[in-house]
Amino acid sequence: MDKPCTLLVHFDKGSAAMANEIKADLEGSDVTAKVEAMKRAVMLLLNGETLPTLFITVVRYVLPSEDHTIQKLLLLYLEIIDKRDSAGRVLPEMILICQNLRNNLQHPNEYIRGVTLRFLCRLSEPEVLEPLVPSILENLENRHHFIRRHALSAISAIYRLPHGDQLIPDAPELVERALASEQDASARRNAFLMLCLCGQERAVAYLFSNAERVTEWPDLLQMAVVDLIRKVCRSPNRADKGRYIKIIISLLSSPSTAVVYECAGALVSLSSAPTAVRAAANTYCELLSSQSDNNVRLILLDRLNELRTSHRDVMVDMVMDVLRALASPNLDVKRKVLDLVLDLLTPRNVEEVVLYLKKEVVKTQSGELEKGGEYRQMLVQAIHACAVEFPEVAGSVVHLLMDFLGDTNVAAAVDVVLFVREIIETNPKLRVSMIQRLSDTFYQIRASRVCSIALWILGEYSLSLSEVESAISTIKQCLGDLPFFTVSEEGETTDSSKPAQPMVNSVTVSSRRPVVLADGTYATQSAATEAISTPSITPGSLASTLNLRSLILSGDFFLAAVVAYTLTKLVLRLEEVQPSKAEANKACTRALLVMTSILQLGLSSYLPQPIDNDSYDRIVLCVRLLCNTGDDVRKIWLQSCRQSFAKMLAEKQFRETEEMKAKAQISHAQPDDLIDFYHLKSRRGMSQLELEDEVQDDLKAATGGFTKETDDANRLNRILQLTGFSDPVYAEAFVTVHHYDIVLDVTIINRTKETLQNLCLELATMGDLKLVDRPQNYTLAPESSKQIRANIKVSSTETGVIFGNIVYETSNVMERSVVVLNDIHIDIMDYISPATCADVTFRNMWAEFEWENKVAVNTVIQDEKEFLNHVIKSTNMKCLTPPSALDGECGFLAANLYAKSVFGEDALVNISIEKQADGKLSGYIRIRSKTQGIALSLGDKITLKQKGGS
Repeated sequence: MDKPCTLLVHFDKGSAAMANEIKADLEGSDVTAKVEAMKRAVMLLLNGETLPTLFITVVRYVLPSEDHTIQKLLLLYLEIIDKRDSAGRVLPEMILICQNLRNNLQHPNEYIRGVTLRFLCRLSEPEVLEPLVPSILENLENRHHFIRRHALSAISAIYRLPHGDQLIPDAPELVERALASEQDASARRNAFLMLCLCGQERAVAYLFSNAERVTEWPDLLQMAVVDLIRKVCRSPNRADKGRYIKIIISLLSSPSTAVVYECAGALVSLSSAPTAVRAAANTYCELLSSQSDNNVRLILLDRLNELRTSHRDVMVDMVMDVLRALASPNLDVKRKVLDLVLDLLTPRNVEEVVLYLKKEVVKTQSGELEKGGEYRQMLVQAIHACAVEFPEVAGSVVHLLMDFLGDTNVAAAVDVVLFVREIIETNPKLRVSMIQRLSDTFYQIRASRVCSIALWILGEYSLSLSEVESAISTIKQCLGDLPFFTVSEEGETTDSSKPAQPMVNSVTVSSRRPVVLADGTYATQSAATEAISTPSITPGSLASTLNLRSLILSGDFFLAAVVAYTLTKLVLRLEEVQPSKAEANKACTRALLVMTSILQLGLSSYLPQPIDNDSYDRIVLCVRLLCNTGDDVRKIWLQSCRQSFAKMLAEKQFRETEEMKAKAQISHAQPDDLIDFYHLKSRRGMSQLELEDEVQDDLKAATGGFTKETDDANRLNRILQLTGFSDPVYAEAFVTVHHYDIVLDVTIINRTKETLQNLCLELATMGDLKLVDRPQNYTLAPESSKQIRANIKVSSTETGVIFGNIVYETSNVMERSVVVLNDIHIDIMDYISPATCADVTFRNMWAEFEWENKVAVNTVIQDEKEFLNHVIKSTNMKCLTPPSALDGECGFLAANLYAKSVFGEDALVNISIEKQADGKLSGYIRIRSKTQGIALSLGDKITLKQKGGS
């Protein structure tokens, strides 16, 4: 059995000293050598050495020393040596120490008295302590606060021993008297803590008698007061709870930030009254703006988030105070602030919030902020969320954000253009101004993906004649002169657009070198090389408007196909709104010229990579369509696309609404909530806060707020049988998993008629599991039971196994008997929970994560959606693919699943399956994660569960 350890010292095993060397140094007269020898002795003892012969040497040569360092090390030595024999009796040598300790307690030096009193706090042997009690009590009256402080700690420690009340029966009374006259802050705190632990009624009486002066007490004592109030108010139906809350409210004005933080937490746990919650929220917000440590800010934001879940109405008024924390340079703090604020939006405060966010967006343009691009992206996403939930604010921000379509941070620019795409559909009033602004700023866009979405917007929402002509003109201007390249008479490939030369950095080098032919004569060989660089554009230059040309010449044929599609839509719409047939035909001819130029570029050797088949087919389709247009096709191109987009937005809104409804559902004990007319309650001189608190408690009692439902069936499912019914020892375990800890409550039953001695539950682990406790020996009477608790720490989601056995002895069998236990497999499902993320984030993580586990589909289930639902249920993940994308019967199904672990790990799953001709499903489930453990564990789980069994 392991001993309790009160001291921990780092020890380098490579420099272990021998006992004889220590003994020789201790017997010498050199004080420095004695100090070093004592240090080595303490470190050896802490690392498991016994040094049995050293005690007498210490008594003879160290005990009489007057050196303070040696005396301090002597007390450390006495603290860690064994003071009892194997039978549990105090060793007789300890009597030799008693006289020395008594002398120390009466020593003229305050330091010696103080450290001796502190040493006595760690002694648990009544036989040693009993003769020292009078000397300890005398030190309560000492003139020096250092001695009084440790005397109070020693009295508290002795009184809390199993029979300590017999050693100092009047300890609470003595400490209460000392507290009344004490002036030192630490001594008062030690005395007050002793009363809290050993005489709670006395501590409460002292607190109430000094309630008006609590705010003047030192912060150490104020912290003890908060702890006492928490402990006292845990008992239900306290009639005087309002008095304690008043004290905490008064402590909120304390100059100590630690006291203020603890008071706010205590206030929320004690009362649900709006006044109390508002005071706590105000306190957290003030600390948030005054503290510079990022870890402190993150903790405060967590506390505010907890308040939001239970007291949203109060937190709504704190939105602007929370927003001030955006001044922090740390991105994690900013992200938490924005997430919290977005959950507190109401029609009343949304305009203020959006105005503040607009100012922050403008600040990011200065370039002074570190990681300004990432911060701007977060702000854009936040404003997007505000505008989706409250469309009336979109008009005030959309034009400002459109200035960032050409942002160098591509992710921020993508967020802006997605925001524009959604707002232009949901806010028809803004369509005209947004299309005009997009046409004016299109040339600034540098990213291919942003260009693609912006072109789609121009093609779909340019409706009037002027808008369509402006959009066609913008695209033509950004493409530059056609064709994209020409072949000169000498056979050299050159770019036809000389002004665009700086933009594409296209360089033609003609190399004419003399070449010796077979007959010895010279011939001149002409060679041309063409280099197409990345589309780097100097802002403000002539070529800076040719962004589409630059991107297409860099080989981006997907964008070229989008250009063709957009031009096709614009020409079809122009035919409807343009009264002049000749003008419409002219526009159609120009569009066909652009498409054929792109095809010519893609099929030439001008670029290192030719056009891909998909883009080629799409552009050819556009050419054919413009040459021969039917009414059905026109309807599809001009109406169906936008209808599909509107349907997608409507479904997204519906899903979000349903999720919010599910979160907002609160189960009450009765359908009709209690209406409490607190104006009719008997006030009995209560303050407004006390009255509100009583009303809230009544409301909780009426609506079942104080009752916690326990799922007994779920508890029974967690009981695992470890041994067989025919084994002499029966064992079963109840497994509780709480984030980083696993607790095994093992029930062991002796099924024999004999007493089992030295019974020990020996456990071992495999995987990222670590046992916290060492096994202990027990004695089990015939047919009796014993509860043993084992704690295990978990460090990752890797599947872990706990295995072991029960070892015991009986009186008639000399050998030890062993019962092997069934293995306990720790399920990954206890550590992962469904989560959600944006499609862009999912794709980025999928590309970034290096661990992949590919599981082949092998199941008896024959329906694709049934199999998907079975995997979701088995893996406790969330399906990111919207239900509308899974509708219909086509024999194929692809879906993305996502979950997060309690350790912050991301788990990504892609399911791709198809139905074979025989009705069976085939395909693969791919799992990706940043760490190997979660990928393997999820793969094992899916392999086990996918057949459709349990």
